[in-house]
Amino acid sequence: MSGSVNRVILVGRLGKDPEVRYTAEGTAVANFSLATDESFTDRAGDKQTRTEWHRIVAWRRLAEISGEFLTKGKQVYVEGTLRSNKWQDREGSQRTSLEVVASRVVMLGSKAGGQQAPNGSGDNGRATGQPTTGPEIGAEDIPF
Repeated sequence: MSGSVNRVILVGRLGKDPEVRYTAEGTAVANFSLATDESFTDRAGDKQTRTEWHRIVAWRRLAEISGEFLTKGKQVYVEGTLRSNKWQDREGSQRTSLEVVASRVVMLGSKAGGQQAPNGSGDNGRATGQPTTGPEIGAEDIPF
């Protein structure tokens, strides 16, 4: 097989509301952080949890929709590609950061703490007792 694959799939909770800005050309860009947890048992037999924070960036219509519907604590599915950015800091050292460029975002469940979220399906936000999902935000929402 020739070629390569750069695909990231994450399910986690937003660390803060997305920050939406616009480029000089008027293109929307949203940035938000996503926390994923890994649970494991250490050598002593104690349960441990490790949290990883991921920087997510969304562009165009996906950025606008993310800014409208995503809020801190919301559980989301994010699919995209991994991108590294390199720069030189004030001291002249080379720095690198990683971010996920989202191509698809799907709202899952409810906010942390058990609050039900509206599912965007025309039920006026009534809690149904079932986990709810919001509108899927995918590549088809991005006008090219």
